[in-house]
Amino acid sequence: MASTAVCSGSFDPVTLGHLDIIRRGAKIFDTVYICVLNNSSKNPLFTVEERCDLLKEVTKDIPNVVVESSKGLLIDYARSKNANAILRGLRAVSDFEYEMQITSMNRVLDDKIETFFMMTNNQYSFLSSSIVKEVAKYSGDISELVPPCVEKALKEKFSHMNESRE
Repeated sequence: MASTAVCSGSFDPVTLGHLDIIRRGAKIFDTVYICVLNNSSKNPLFTVEERCDLLKEVTKDIPNVVVESSKGLLIDYARSKNANAILRGLRAVSDFEYEMQITSMNRVLDDKIETFFMMTNNQYSFLSSSIVKEVAKYSGDISELVPPCVEKALKEKFSHMNESRE
């Protein structure tokens, strides 16, 4: 049986930490679907389409990765892809409680789909999309935190935002 995993998130924007989990997951699973979700509790900087485009660009060299988006429940998306796993990255103990709640709910919704937690590489344990956006907003150096195309997109986004405020 082919192993298929779904790796979901808002990816606003995708960071090198996300990419680390995606690359390592792609070595374990036959297919990894990256599912960009619109988190209703967040105010995204990039549209879902922009996030998908950036993810497609940074994963174009990983043949078994497919980037899509979904508006519904992750578990429904996973079922639609015949996934047998959900892949989640953990940075620190603080992530675990939230992830445990999500995993428990997903298990109630479909106990046939397992969740796999992968610890991020230590060099990315502090990294979050929120931190990247905050540093980029004030023109800080994010070159070691995101792929080059994401750095460029962030600079353009904040440049346009600053122009519209003037």
